[in-house]
Amino acid sequence: MAENYDVIVIGSGPGGYVTAIRSAQLGLKTAIVEREHLGGICLNWGCIPTKALLRSAEILDHANHAKNYGLTLEGKMTANVKDVVARSRGVSARLNGGVAFLMKKNKIDVIWGEAKLTKPGEIVVGAPSKPAVQPQNPVPKGVKGEGTYTAKHIIIATGARPRALPGIEPDGKLIWTYFEAMKPEEMPKSMVVMGSGAIGIEFASFYRSMGVDVTVVELLPQVMPVEDAEISAFARKQLEKRGMKIFTDAKVTKVDKGANDVTAHVETKDGKVTQIKADRLISAIGVQGNIENLGLEALRIETSRGCIVTDGYGRTNVPGIYAIGDVAGPPMLAHKAEHEGVICIEKIAGVPGVHALDKSKVPGCTYCDPQVASVGLTEARAKELGRDIRVGRYSFGANGKAIALGEDQGLIKTIFDKKTGELLGAHMVGAEVTELIQGFVVAMNLETTEEELMHTIFPHPTLSEMMKESVLDAYGKVLNA
Repeated sequence: MAENYDVIVIGSGPGGYVTAIRSAQLGLKTAIVEREHLGGICLNWGCIPTKALLRSAEILDHANHAKNYGLTLEGKMTANVKDVVARSRGVSARLNGGVAFLMKKNKIDVIWGEAKLTKPGEIVVGAPSKPAVQPQNPVPKGVKGEGTYTAKHIIIATGARPRALPGIEPDGKLIWTYFEAMKPEEMPKSMVVMGSGAIGIEFASFYRSMGVDVTVVELLPQVMPVEDAEISAFARKQLEKRGMKIFTDAKVTKVDKGANDVTAHVETKDGKVTQIKADRLISAIGVQGNIENLGLEALRIETSRGCIVTDGYGRTNVPGIYAIGDVAGPPMLAHKAEHEGVICIEKIAGVPGVHALDKSKVPGCTYCDPQVASVGLTEARAKELGRDIRVGRYSFGANGKAIALGEDQGLIKTIFDKKTGELLGAHMVGAEVTELIQGFVVAMNLETTEEELMHTIFPHPTLSEMMKESVLDAYGKVLNA
């Protein structure tokens, strides 16, 4: 007979395993199905290991500019590629083991294999249809395996994978996705990065810090297309100062492969084609939801643009079936997946006061150099919506802490509704802004007005002082500029 649960979660990425933990905390008998490695893409091949790589790059940059801080280092600091990659993989392995511990601690059954929905409330788990991409650990001991399992509620959290362009498909050797870019055996001398979203620009930044000649090609008019245009333009200028070449309003139409290099044919908006020869090309044109082989069609679960359609609580059009995280559509961010999962399971459990996901309050962070972070409406979007707005700006160059850190290139921008004082959006570029943005996220969730932000005392000297100064600037009250 099939083993029965209250909740089965398919996929153990950040959304999946957090949802399973919250489910268990609420007293529901819970199982989680995984086909490759606990922690999913984020922990093993995305958010965490890329930050480890970027940290190595940051330290290398600081070391090679030690004289700017009155320090002398003998010779030029260099990177040992194998050691940099090994550290990154070690960070992932440590956290991978942590997820296994959390499953055991919360008495969540781990089912190893690939799940398929056979009818509402039932899945069949079989052997994975493809081998794991270098799993961090062997299959955990004591987990369950192939078979039929039932549950009142089934939550799909299968994540997403890299998209590929026809004719420019990644081959693992010359054309890379983030999998290969994460673990180079040797550092290429030159590289083309196709796509300037968070994944593309973070790898471009990492490889540029490692001394690689990097060219970025972006189809849309600006790098990091989802960001405020002013912030994007500032970031582009800084990236180009670092020696990065950037093409916008451009596309790679063809790639010729050599024995150990590629030639990318880059066509710009005016029809001009430039051939760029490089050792490697990273395809970072976005991701698509993992919706295949789940049995969605047989159950007539609605999908759109490669993702499962859900409401603000993760519910699909089929009762008892839910979807969260990347597979449920953009923004495809780990923290959105986690929060979405908690909302979903608390709604299932009948927790009072559960609010539907508000995507307008999901922050976005890009960990390039300089960092970029944002939440809410861009200036252009606010105007498109007909909002009468006030805009405040404050430069890192006017902040004492930023100057002391040697990080005086950056900008904080805030957007307010002129009538109500509502904070509509906040956008940042510069050092540590991925840490600062949460202050504005909290403010937006608390429906804080400009007056309350102005009355908030920020510690001195800190980078966070610039947040208040940006608010003051929006109302003609800036003090230190």
